[in-house]
Amino acid sequence: MLNRVNRVAVIGTGFVGSSYSFALLNQGITEELVLIDLNKEKAEGDAMDLNHGLPFAPSRTKIWFGSYEDCREADIVVITAGANQKPGETRLDLVEKNTKIFKGIVKEIMENGFDGIFIVATNPVDILTYAVWKFSGLPKERVIGSGTILDTARFRYLLGEYFDVDTRNVHAYIIGEHGDTELPVWSHANIAGTSIDKWTKNMDSFSPLDLDQLFLNVRDAAYHIIERKGATFYGIAMGLIRLTKAILQNENSVLTVSTYLNGEYGQEDIFIGVPAVVNRNGIKEVVELDLNEDELMKFKKSVQVLKSTMEPVFKNL
Repeated sequence: MLNRVNRVAVIGTGFVGSSYSFALLNQGITEELVLIDLNKEKAEGDAMDLNHGLPFAPSRTKIWFGSYEDCREADIVVITAGANQKPGETRLDLVEKNTKIFKGIVKEIMENGFDGIFIVATNPVDILTYAVWKFSGLPKERVIGSGTILDTARFRYLLGEYFDVDTRNVHAYIIGEHGDTELPVWSHANIAGTSIDKWTKNMDSFSPLDLDQLFLNVRDAAYHIIERKGATFYGIAMGLIRLTKAILQNENSVLTVSTYLNGEYGQEDIFIGVPAVVNRNGIKEVVELDLNEDELMKFKKSVQVLKSTMEPVFKNL
């Protein structure tokens, strides 16, 4: 009997799906990679192109263009398909059309016997992760959205730039909706265990407005990138890679993903971005940060915005 190998299926080979697939090959994270797209020629072309890079890859990866039948043996199905965010359009504007697209995709995947973990990257990611959970019938632990994993990375990067410190030594979270109501958890932000407040006290010139502007640059980053190049894909691809690695290598890593809340942070029946421990079984547990009053209020508002947007859409499905 052959040894079991890891298989990742990517649904959608647009900007995000192809960038993610390229990063998977570059880092040698999975043994098998199957690309699935309505545009069969695009997916087949990507598979051919990626295979031509195998001689330079760190490890062997079997890559092919496939169908939903290939999801049966997949450990992870990553959904990046759907309508893209256009200039001037919010992530929440996409909810109705992408929810309908997802209903058909998830139905086909589940009819082919998939029993692994879903990763959802398409926007609005929190609502679509909830939709995948509902449509699939899988346990909540095995449906994960990219959530605020990219927002948190942007936050850490900009803090590292501002304080002139390696971004990998910055520990700070963005939580809530992956969108306009997200919030920074300043109360727990630190560099090498030292609070941001303490770092600012050692600076010759500092204004609290600097940090306010820094967060606005995090929150609105997608809009600025979309204005310049039409879409964001490299950063989120790297975030998805980090999440995939945490699952396949059973890392028990803490990542700010969109996961189901069942009483945590005082909220129920919602997928939203919060720190969670991720391993081979999906979400091991939600990390419940001790938020201050202002942060709790903003988080509650973020939940309310998502729920009010979801309600009319799910009534019609």
